[in-house]
Formats: sequence, C-alpha cells, structure tokens
Amino acid sequence: MTRTKAMAWVGGASYLLMVGLLVWGAPEAPGTVHAAGSLLAVSLLAGMVRRMPLSALAMTLIGSTAVVAGPPSAAQESLAASYQGQFLSYLAVDLVLGFVVATRARRASIVAVAVSFTVQLLLIGGFAHGDDLTVNGVIALLAIAASCMAGLLTRERREHAAALRSQEVAEAVTAERLRIARELHDMVAHSIGIIAIQAGVGSRVIQTQPAEAGEALRTIEAASRQTLSSLRRTLVALRQADGGAIGPERSPLAPSPGLSNVGQLAAATADAGVRVDVRRSGEQRPLPADVDLAAYRIVQEALTNVVRHADTGRCRVAIDFGDEELSVEVVDDGCGATGNGSAARPAQGFGIVGMRERVGLLGGHLSAGPRPEGGFRVAARLPLPEPAGSAVEAR
Repeated sequence: MTRTKAMAWVGGASYLLMVGLLVWGAPEAPGTVHAAGSLLAVSLLAGMVRRMPLSALAMTLIGSTAVVAGPPSAAQESLAASYQGQFLSYLAVDLVLGFVVATRARRASIVAVAVSFTVQLLLIGGFAHGDDLTVNGVIALLAIAASCMAGLLTRERREHAAALRSQEVAEAVTAERLRIARELHDMVAHSIGIIAIQAGVGSRVIQTQPAEAGEALRTIEAASRQTLSSLRRTLVALRQADGGAIGPERSPLAPSPGLSNVGQLAAATADAGVRVDVRRSGEQRPLPADVDLAAYRIVQEALTNVVRHADTGRCRVAIDFGDEELSVEVVDDGCGATGNGSAARPAQGFGIVGMRERVGLLGGHLSAGPRPEGGFRVAARLPLPEPAGSAVEAR
C-alpha cells in the first residue's frame, strides 16, 4: 500500500515537472500546444486519481493555471488568441473533477466543483477579453456541467450495481434458508411421526404385551438413530461449505438418500402400522442427484402424511421411469383431505408447500389432493435430462 501511494506521488511530481517544462521551457510555442501537452501529461496522474482524487484535482488545477498564467507566446498575433488556446488545459481539471464526483462523498464533490469553477472563472476573467470572455466562460461552464453529469451517472450506475449485488446475496441467502428448512422438515417429520406413533403403541401395551412394546421401542431407537445420522450429515455439510471442519478430522459424508432407499422407507412406515406397496415401472437407471433426492423426499413426506393423518393401514407408491420424466405417485384410501395437508388445512404444516417448492425448482409439476373415490393422492412429474446415448445416436 505504501509503495502504490509513493508511486502515485511520483506521478504527481512528474506531472508538475512536465507542465513546468512545457510552459517555461518552450515559451515561444503556441498556447494550444501548451494546452495539448498538459492534457497528455495528466496521464501521469492516473495512480493519484484512483487513490487520491482530491489531491490529483489540486495538482491539475495548479498545472492548468500555470499553463494559462505562464508566459504567453510572442509569436501569436495577440495575447487573447494565445490565452484562448491555453484555456483548453482546464479540460484536464474537468476530467479529474468527473472522477471526484463519481467516487467521493457528496459534500466533498460539491466543494471540489465550487473550487474548480471559481478558479477557472477567475482565470478566464483575468486573461480573456471582449467576446472571448463570454465564449470561454460559457465553454468552461458547459465542460464542468458535462463532467459532473458523467460523474453522477457513473455514481448512480455503481450504486445500482451494488444494490443489485446486495439483492442477489439476500435472495441467495433466502433460497438457501428455504432449502435447509425443506431438508430438515422432510428429514425430521417422517421419523418423528413414526416415533410418536410407536411411543403411543408402546405405552398402551407395555403392561399387557411386553414383546410388542419392546418391538415399538426398537423401532423408536432405529428411527432416532437414522434421524440423528441425517441431521449430523446436514450439519457437517453446512460447516464444510465454508471450508471448516467439525473436529480435528473431517468425517466422510454419507450419500444423500434417493429412490434406492424407498424400500427402507417402506419398511419403517410398515413398522409404524402402514403397509406400503411399492411398484416400479420403466427402465430403472441412475438419476441426477437433485432429481433422485427430490423424488425420495416427496415419497417420504407423502408417507409421513399417510401415517399421521390418513387413518389407514395401507398405501401405494408408484415410481415410473419414463423417457423424458420421472413420475412418482403416493395413493392411500384413508380419510382424504381431513388432515392430509390439503387446502382444507393449509396452515397446519409445510409438507405440501415444501414438495411444491422442490418440484418447482426442477421444472416439474405436483398435484396433491383428495380422490373422488376416497383417500388422498400425491403425484409428481420431474423432467429428466436427455440420456447421453440418445444424443449420440441422433447425430
């Protein structure tokens, strides 16, 4: 940082040196040449303009004033003609002034504009004559106005870009929070529902049927361990997303669940008292990870609702591997919309909402509602990417 600041000051000193050489080293040159040379010399102030724009503005004011007030060329027909060309050197001031307006605070920008305009007006009033006074004054005013407008537009554009970035960050944080909320809901709701049912069964039969009570406790233990494992996997993934680790050594993450785990899900649901008939059709093949996880979570949430609300002893899960989409359907013959998360009780939970969000993110379609013949039906269609083999054959 110190080196860059030193280089910026060296550039500023070099600028003043070059202006001095132009004005007093070649006094016979036309004023327009002096002005053009000072405009080219302002490139030496690039480092100072970026880091110390107010100091750079002060230097350009000094340099441009030296060009105007320095010894005019004796080869010109009149002093007015000589000074008229030298006033162009203030364009360098206007360039730096636009950068000040674009980057500095508003109060500092106003002071810089006022000082620049006052200095230019005084020099033009002192060295211009007759009609040239009005012309050069108007030109100076228009040049300052143009530089200020360019600076203001640049400032607004930068502030707008910063606001957009902040909005994008906020939306990304919100989306991530919703994703985590869906994942935790889908992960915990199923297991807690099974635990609650099995705990109720165990408490009722612990005195009369100890064996059945023991089986209920074993189911509760298995569901609890599975939930703890899933929660730990999620927490480890969240911590490792920032490059951190939970302990001295990172534990390997278990793979995310998918449709291959539906059998285990059905077994756990059967332990809760609801027998699940799983039917698969189509050509079973590996699925994209996001589609596989979404399909599993939809089945999991639908089975959770069946266990908690349907008041039935069986349900059916149909999984169809189509060419262009994956279809998942969970149907029961229970009490329908009475408590299955339908529109009849929209505020009771977030199961259907979470399923719709998952399907919507993948560009699919979800329908959930009571069936005319009784019971409840959840059906999801998730689009699948075109297999690589098909693309090759199509060529």
